[in-house]
Amino acid sequence: MKFLFAGTSRKNGGAEAHFVTLTRALAGGGHTVEAVVHPGAPMAQALADSAVRLHHGQFRNIFDLRGYRALIAAARQLKPDWLVGGFGKEYWPLILVGRLLDIPVALFRHRLKPMNGLSTRLVARCAQRFFAVSNYARRDYIEHGMPAERVQVLYNPVDMDRCRPDPALRADLLQKLGLGEDAIVLGCFGRLHAGKGIYTLLDAANAAMAREPRLHCLWLGDGSDTQRLHDSIAASPFAARHHQLGWVADASPYYNALSMLAFPSIATEAFGRTPVEAQACNVPVLCSDAFGIPETLQPGITGLLLPPGDTAAWRDGILSLCNDATRRPMAAATREFALRRFSTLVIASEFVRKLDVLPLGMS
Repeated sequence: MKFLFAGTSRKNGGAEAHFVTLTRALAGGGHTVEAVVHPGAPMAQALADSAVRLHHGQFRNIFDLRGYRALIAAARQLKPDWLVGGFGKEYWPLILVGRLLDIPVALFRHRLKPMNGLSTRLVARCAQRFFAVSNYARRDYIEHGMPAERVQVLYNPVDMDRCRPDPALRADLLQKLGLGEDAIVLGCFGRLHAGKGIYTLLDAANAAMAREPRLHCLWLGDGSDTQRLHDSIAASPFAARHHQLGWVADASPYYNALSMLAFPSIATEAFGRTPVEAQACNVPVLCSDAFGIPETLQPGITGLLLPPGDTAAWRDGILSLCNDATRRPMAAATREFALRRFSTLVIASEFVRKLDVLPLGMS
């Protein structure tokens, strides 16, 4: 198949990671893949060394004529079998260009924030395929007015070659952090703001540290609460056992430093990419039992589900995974689970199957 993706976002979040991973996976699977991207944006940089051919363009909004020109020019040149997008400001441009050039359109949605009434009613009907990234998200869209028969589910893919266990890298990272081989490292990766549950996690980690001297916490990322978190850590009784590294463009190597990863969000989440990436690296996870997050793990097998915002429960969950007899069997099960359910090969194949085989509107 030939695919033309459109994604002119300049951000570097989960939707952008999905765009990069899926386009790479399809190109690696022998499909012809091209993409309209914003020049210099993180997605353009991430795809620069790939088999995905890039066209430069930008949609500042759905009326941006320069974006339409770039998309139409790329589509006329490639003559793709499908136009694909995953960002709200490009939904209607893709639908309109698809109608103009008689090319079917497949759209993804990563957010739970409702679209306006008109888009909610019409976007899924006008696109030939519309994908939610979790069953929870699908139910949410339907509750807000999308037609159930038009919304399918396709999980976010994870690059298993990029996210893989590496004992030598683990030893190197622990050394750089000044930690011994026996250290138990709890990780929290991503945007740092209150809605991600970081203060519940901080309090829980400190309470667990009071009982487990080997426990350390690695914070990776930034956000609106970066400085507040830094100040809270500095004022905590175990400040020296918290390691706040800031934002890095590629977090995948750092999963190897972890004994467990926490995803303690109290804000709504359509999915959760970091728990899946961690499991791909043989790292068990502690996740909020809410929203689309439970779909990212096998509770009791590859990690634990915990009530969001409950400090005592998170303390106990952390301490449970500090126990080698509990943690190691979970770690041994994680990569196989991620490979079977979220690998690029699995998701890209399922995407093509749903485009090529399923009748419109069926999930």
